[in-house]
Amino acid sequence: MNNYTLSNGLRVVVEYIPTFRSVAFGIWVKTGSRNESPENNGISHFIEHMLFKGTERHSAKDIADLFDGIGGNVNAFTAKEYTCYFAKVLDQHLPIAVDALADMFFNSQMDAGELAKEKNVILEEISMYEDTPDDKVHDEASRAAYGDHPLAYSILGLEERLSAMDGDSLRGYMKSQYRIDNTVISVAGNVEEKALIELLEKHFGGFQNNGTETAVSTPTFSGQYLFHKKKTEQNHICISFPGCSIADPQLYAMILLNNAVGGGMSSRLFQEIREKRGLAYSVYSYHTSYADSGLFTVYAGTAPKQTKEVLELTMAQMHDLAVKGLTDTELHRGKEQLKGSLILSLESTSSRMNRLGKNELMLGRHYTLDEMLKRIDDVDMKDIQDVTKRMLSVPFAVAMVGSNDKAAASIGRDSLVSSVI
Repeated sequence: MNNYTLSNGLRVVVEYIPTFRSVAFGIWVKTGSRNESPENNGISHFIEHMLFKGTERHSAKDIADLFDGIGGNVNAFTAKEYTCYFAKVLDQHLPIAVDALADMFFNSQMDAGELAKEKNVILEEISMYEDTPDDKVHDEASRAAYGDHPLAYSILGLEERLSAMDGDSLRGYMKSQYRIDNTVISVAGNVEEKALIELLEKHFGGFQNNGTETAVSTPTFSGQYLFHKKKTEQNHICISFPGCSIADPQLYAMILLNNAVGGGMSSRLFQEIREKRGLAYSVYSYHTSYADSGLFTVYAGTAPKQTKEVLELTMAQMHDLAVKGLTDTELHRGKEQLKGSLILSLESTSSRMNRLGKNELMLGRHYTLDEMLKRIDDVDMKDIQDVTKRMLSVPFAVAMVGSNDKAAASIGRDSLVSSVI
């Protein structure tokens, strides 16, 4: 892996993989729903859509035809803290992909007609999301954990806010957020690095948007209870606890804890609730890391008549974790699982490009594979106990989407605070 800086200060991270015939190329911008306000919530995601809707040189169909014509893929995604535009192509077609993505990045027209059509597409996306309660409950979980903080904002935005957005507002947001200091290019695959830098200098060397980074506030875990009433066949519940930030030294301990609790088919929650008792099809936990905070979340979807039992079993498992911690077997199995998934992910140029871009953008540094494996192996029981104490030090947050919240409303959100090892 090598770091470069273009003549204008734009950062580039490259990993040369000569055994591959593909190249993944990404443009990462450190802006997402966290950088928005209540008035423009959803604008980062809206811009992501509009960059595919045409430039002076290429119509939206031209962009699609171009990548289909070279057997490549082009796409983008918006997250809470960043936006990424990326392509994966055969190595000989990289100049075509870079030219097209640069054109989209700098020269999108924000045509009023295309904007109106795409606004309706996003409204349909929001409606689809609202009709998917097992997705919506995770947004509610963010609000239950972070309250009114921007980290709790929906990435898709709100219908009434989107309706007021026009080309000028999108261009204004891009001018303030799409800056050189906020942007990283990451490339992984079979590339000749000198030729690549010359290519990037040609297409991105003219990028001159410098500015001051907008300050963001650190969220406070608020541990609220939220219920969204909706006619559903199941109740969808998320229980959230404070987690670790992306740079936290104990991040791997938290990930290993998550693996044991609900991160896979051998986990406690999956085995107890689904395999042993058949009370849920989907039950799992996950950990989300942000720049300065994190969330550990347990999700379950179950029939209303089984909700009380599922919650009781979940609380029993969390209490057992608080009192007894993990077993040696769970810790060892989790380490092998995590190392295996890490190494397997390196077989994809897209995964490598994503890792490079995110690490450069959010951490400003990169760990070698050996360093990451050592960090995993170095986690001991005291680290697990420390993150457990942190996680259970405050009343947890609860979010539910369903028809009746009687069982969820009665759950004691401070019931685990005094039971930590």
